[in-house]
Amino acid sequence: MGSLCREVVTLQLGHYSNFVGTHWWNLQDASLTYDADAPPSELQNDVLFREGQTLGGQMTYTPRLIALDLKGSLQTLRQEGCLYETGKDLTTLTWEGNVMMHTESPTTKNPFLLDLDKLDKGEKLSGVDFEQTPVPHFSGSVAMETVNSRLERAQKGYQLEGSVQVWSDFLRIHLHPRTISVIHKYNHDGETHRLEAFGQGEALLQGPVLEEIEDKLHFFIEECDYLQGFQVMCDLADGFSGLGSKVTEMLQDSYGGRGILTWGLAPVSHPDTTPMKELYHLFNYSLGMVHLAKNSSFFCPLTLKGGLGRRPSAPPTFPHLNYDSSLWYHSSAVLALALDSLTVPFRLRHNSTPMWDFADTLTASGRKVVAAYGALPFPMVHGSSLPDALADCAGVLPWKPLSTCPELDDDGRCYGQSVTLRGLEGKSLVSQQRLESQPRTTLHSFDCGEDVLGSCIDARYPATPFSVQLVSSPSKLTSPFPQIFHQSVGPQGFLQDRRPALNTTSPLVSSIPVLTSLQSSSAIGPWLSELQRGASAMDPRRVAPSFLSQGPEPADFLESLEQLRLLACCYRDDSDGMLRSSSSEDDDS
Repeated sequence: MGSLCREVVTLQLGHYSNFVGTHWWNLQDASLTYDADAPPSELQNDVLFREGQTLGGQMTYTPRLIALDLKGSLQTLRQEGCLYETGKDLTTLTWEGNVMMHTESPTTKNPFLLDLDKLDKGEKLSGVDFEQTPVPHFSGSVAMETVNSRLERAQKGYQLEGSVQVWSDFLRIHLHPRTISVIHKYNHDGETHRLEAFGQGEALLQGPVLEEIEDKLHFFIEECDYLQGFQVMCDLADGFSGLGSKVTEMLQDSYGGRGILTWGLAPVSHPDTTPMKELYHLFNYSLGMVHLAKNSSFFCPLTLKGGLGRRPSAPPTFPHLNYDSSLWYHSSAVLALALDSLTVPFRLRHNSTPMWDFADTLTASGRKVVAAYGALPFPMVHGSSLPDALADCAGVLPWKPLSTCPELDDDGRCYGQSVTLRGLEGKSLVSQQRLESQPRTTLHSFDCGEDVLGSCIDARYPATPFSVQLVSSPSKLTSPFPQIFHQSVGPQGFLQDRRPALNTTSPLVSSIPVLTSLQSSSAIGPWLSELQRGASAMDPRRVAPSFLSQGPEPADFLESLEQLRLLACCYRDDSDGMLRSSSSEDDDS
């Protein structure tokens, strides 16, 4: 396949989805290059970004994005952005009577946002001498050094853990004026007017909210030449679960045949949670799982929670990450790193897989829910090779669950898998021992990286259809991505034999290799059944009557749980008798 650009429109629905999305777009921005002399990137940026022009004629490059959130969620970010300012004095009044002016103190900006303001104005950052570092050559629509390159060269480490309250606190890119939609009916903070229940979200997609979303969709879609589909990031724990279900249903009805890849996001913890709120979360997870899967090409939960039930286990531990799972700023960064790799197949410049084909390979026989796994970073010692790294894992692939779904055990079955490895190239993909008469392992005898990784996957998941994508460019990290890496991780993300000396500052990690997998396997069935049983054990009419106050009807709620049970049955190996046996098994449990 050539370099035909198949565009994607991204939708971010909910506050945590916007946290993940902000890190995601920061990662995309970090990988952009405006150097006309540089070779084309392996990933086609125009799939996600659009070119535009300000009223003053300045070229822009902004995400093809629609982001929804609640009143009070933007803080210092203006809903309309600042790229298309008209320059008019908005304080000019035609009223000749008495006027009382009320002003509100502006929200204090953190050091990162203050530095962004300086760079936007063409000012230099304090303590950074740009004259001592070479300036890259830019041409075309970009006539001067970009904010992106200045941030990269500054190499300032911002410790924002104590100052990030909302996702706009670490957003480094400009957004199009049609990107952000604020739902003023519900508050982001406070105890009243909260979007907490599935039915509240469903009821929102009508009237002004529906009209605004449709208007924004038409704007972004009409300028696409070859729209391949939609990437939807949706909060699962609150009412956005219901809103997202209706949004994906609308996309399916209006743009049939396009891909709809939906990622259900859930933080590890919520501030000021209560047992009743946790019960709401359980119901929202269950209803969202069913309806989002039904209306999407595939649905993948993305979360670092140890489970979606009322008593989840501990979040996964990554050997080379020191992240605080309770901080949304940290957990969303981990998930965005994984998403940057998981979405590679439909963003490649050459030999890309369209969204609809990508989903079809993973969702046979009604298995619309898939699970994600990731090795962040991929554990490879600096100077070694891919066969060495995989051999050191002793037959166990080094990834951890990113969907709360445990990995497949030896007795299970994998129905399909997509694996992506980023950040390795050239000699690091194969062993120098491959020409020897007795290589260390079979992996050391292959001549290309695809065969090395493919052989390892085939040994772990025999007789399973799978695809492998290798991308030489790593996930590139620049400020304000949090420095959540262990001291054993070097600046390029490879493991170091030596740790930094005491009382010395570790260099910032500027890129990392990443290994991810999307799987459809029999491990998903018991996981879905556990969620269904947990929700079925609690009658909302008795324990949480307010949950159903705006829908769904009790009968529809029970029907959705039945659909969740049937969805779990799709992942059983004995597919011929699964429907006959499922009822008795559930009764026995």
